[in-house]
Amino acid sequence: MIHAQDNPLIPLARKYVWWKAPEEALRFPQRVIAQIMDIGDHEDIERLVQIVGEKALKNAIVSAESGQFRPRSWAYWHYRLGLAELERLPKMPRRRFS
Repeated sequence: MIHAQDNPLIPLARKYVWWKAPEEALRFPQRVIAQIMDIGDHEDIERLVQIVGEKALKNAIVSAESGQFRPRSWAYWHYRLGLAELERLPKMPRRRFS
């Protein structure tokens, strides 16, 4: 069991989900991972990959909610993770109103 203070995602959560305490943000790790994937710098992205692995990144983008990724990040991650062929990106998630 990883104690909160030993969680390697704490510094990244603090940096990329600055409006919440890192421990609170990490109650929803997929959201933290998606946020880092969307706005993270290269060094932090590489650190994220080392910590969570590509499977978690794939899960984050496949289960993304509307607004979690900007179009540029959406395209980049689909290509980087081998989830899309050139010029054949899946549509971004959209909000739906009843």
